[in-house]
Amino acid sequence: MSQPTKTSFAIIGAGAGGLCAGIKLLESGRDDFLIFDRETRVGGTWYRNDYPGAACDIAAHLYCYSFAPNPDWSRPFPPQSEIRDYLERTARERGLDPHLRLGTTVESARWDERTARWRLALAGGDEVEARFLISAVGMFGPISIPKIPGLYAFEGTRFHSATWNHEHDLAGERVAVIGSAASAVQFVPKIAPRVDRLHVFQRTPNWVLPKQDEPYTDEQKAGFRAHPERMAESRQQLYDIVEKSLTYTEPAFFRIAEEMGRKALEVVEDPALRAKLTPDHPFGAKRPLASNDYLQTFNRANVELVTDPIARVTRNAVVTQDGREREIDTIILATGFETQQYVSVIDVRGRGGRSIREAWEKGPEAYFGVTTSGFPNLFMLYGPNTNGGNSIILMLEFQIEYMLRLLGEIERSGVDWIDVRRDVMDAYNEQLQKELESIEVWQAGANDYYRTASGRIVTQWPHCFAVYEERVDRDDLSSFETGRVGG
Repeated sequence: MSQPTKTSFAIIGAGAGGLCAGIKLLESGRDDFLIFDRETRVGGTWYRNDYPGAACDIAAHLYCYSFAPNPDWSRPFPPQSEIRDYLERTARERGLDPHLRLGTTVESARWDERTARWRLALAGGDEVEARFLISAVGMFGPISIPKIPGLYAFEGTRFHSATWNHEHDLAGERVAVIGSAASAVQFVPKIAPRVDRLHVFQRTPNWVLPKQDEPYTDEQKAGFRAHPERMAESRQQLYDIVEKSLTYTEPAFFRIAEEMGRKALEVVEDPALRAKLTPDHPFGAKRPLASNDYLQTFNRANVELVTDPIARVTRNAVVTQDGREREIDTIILATGFETQQYVSVIDVRGRGGRSIREAWEKGPEAYFGVTTSGFPNLFMLYGPNTNGGNSIILMLEFQIEYMLRLLGEIERSGVDWIDVRRDVMDAYNEQLQKELESIEVWQAGANDYYRTASGRIVTQWPHCFAVYEERVDRDDLSSFETGRVGG
């Protein structure tokens, strides 16, 4: 058997988080790292999710790295291809190409207590030995497939929005879309004019707000290039607006947003249909959506909103519980992702050989979403309880700065490994859950996106991002157990 490849840092995931970690490691003088991704191109979710209409729902001047502003965004909320290209270009320009190991799947990672190293097993049999393991797999795990009787017996075309079948022509077809959330609001308006009939099966309506998305003029983009301070000002303004408005402990904005959502629904001409599209939960209880053309799509004669629950799927139809059968040529699953697995999508084993899946049996938990007890020298990006209303790029940068500061303390102290103390992590999560339970809109009963089966909220951060930054800035190695090899 060949010897394992040795590196100081093994980064799993070449999306926004993994690329940012690599760039910041290089900037700090640490160039001994590898970035693994199962895909053949970088970009993570922005490479994989290429369905029609896929776009950012955070303004792009905020949804980019603070150190790599982009004056050439075509519009405030650009399409998926632009974000993918931005990430590819930034990775290349910042010198990441030699560190990338694309088309490479990490199957497992095991902590070796004797050597204080992580041992990674790759698909194909190769091994990697790393001092530090950085998980940049993020929050969105495997695609979520609904448990509908007969779904796999359907003889027509079936695919998930995250694995869009671009070779299949929907023109003139009878199409069923199962799901009505983040991806559906983007692709439904794009495919509606092409299909013969479009049936959108909705379990729960969502608040959909309009967005200011006029394309940037050539003059505006030229101004951004000539005056980068304008981009910085625009970014800061966007940050301030989002931080002030999406403060979950101050519900005034949510009442205003709900009124905006009701106003947006006025484009739906049929009052009965409008009522079916109106949520009965408060704004913020579920992930807010943004679209300028989703709601009015239901005014089309060839589009039907179906709110009766699906009973089963036959070889050529979808049958609802009221007994109605709709013949279908193609089923598109707009049912999102598993959002509560994080790094446990990989077989990770820490101290004593304990699996992270076992450690997280009652739900994932971490310390600032970055470290988790029992798994030394493991850092997570976009880990448990770090999702929020602002740009996740900001959160990633805060977490990487925190990680780099801890690395500096590790190097100065001469220790080989750190592991967040169990008592520290437990106290942190106890307080965090109290803060989460104080968010009124998240007690509305419509938030299975956020909660485990036991009721714990494991995805969300309850404050503005500035509070997160302030708290991690105060942390140091006293929160961690430390050790040396042979010590």
